[in-house]
Amino acid sequence: MPILDDRTLEFISRSPEQTRRLGTRLGELLHGGEWICLEGELGAGKTCLTQGIAAGWGVTGPVRSPTFTLVHEYRRPGDRNKFYHVDLYRIANASEAWALGLDEVWAGDGVCVIEWAERAETILPAERLWIRLTAMDETRRVLRFAAQGDGYQTLLTNFRRAAFGG
Repeated sequence: MPILDDRTLEFISRSPEQTRRLGTRLGELLHGGEWICLEGELGAGKTCLTQGIAAGWGVTGPVRSPTFTLVHEYRRPGDRNKFYHVDLYRIANASEAWALGLDEVWAGDGVCVIEWAERAETILPAERLWIRLTAMDETRRVLRFAAQGDGYQTLLTNFRRAAFGG
């Protein structure tokens, strides 16, 4: 687990289950208002990681990629905060994403996980956790976490402790 600096972490996941578990650890640390931006090619594990994040945050039931609907909204029992799972695969650019009415998601206090976030990077908050997933082979994935902003640096530090100890 290379720690590149205080704001970055790189890890190799050896299976979809391990990727999901890492997501669960991250999701357990979220309180609402966080932006988790995922980047990676098709099949890199973005939805798998999101499923773990959602489970850790408290979403019950299945979490599926919203490729055709663009946004899925989930709630956890007994809570008004929402978990937004956004998939921008079918979006060409940031202005197209904005035209879809995503400003409602942007303005909320929920957790927002965005797949293909690089397609709308210019309209995303400057402070966020950016995770780049890269497929090494059929099962292994490199996950590179980059904290952008002090709050996300703290989140990454807490995640590092929760997931890897120390």
